[in-house]
Amino acid sequence: MIDEELVMKENIIATKSYNFAIKIVHLSKTLITNKEYVLSRQLLKSGTSIGANVEEAIGGISKKDFRAKMSISYKEARETHYWLRILKDTSYITIEEFEELEKELLSILKILFKIIQSSKE
Repeated sequence: MIDEELVMKENIIATKSYNFAIKIVHLSKTLITNKEYVLSRQLLKSGTSIGANVEEAIGGISKKDFRAKMSISYKEARETHYWLRILKDTSYITIEEFEELEKELLSILKILFKIIQSSKE
């Protein structure tokens, strides 16, 4: 039986990565509308993978499994940052759009890094 309290308890990294993924989906839709398919697909894959791997980590069967999935989330976040920088530097997104997303992403990266570090102890 699933512990409802555990399911309902807010997990800050799960919430932040989910909300970030929603923004990435919307951005990807905008890019596709502007006929940018390759970068939008790369961004969509990495940007939504952050939260998907966090969810997998939460359901991990061991500490090693948890750490591995959180590490993948961290790497996907780094890749997402790369694609966002490319989109900004090729004028597909504005500097303001980039800065808003980057601020959220850097917060996610910081939290993921701390989680990975503390799970090693």
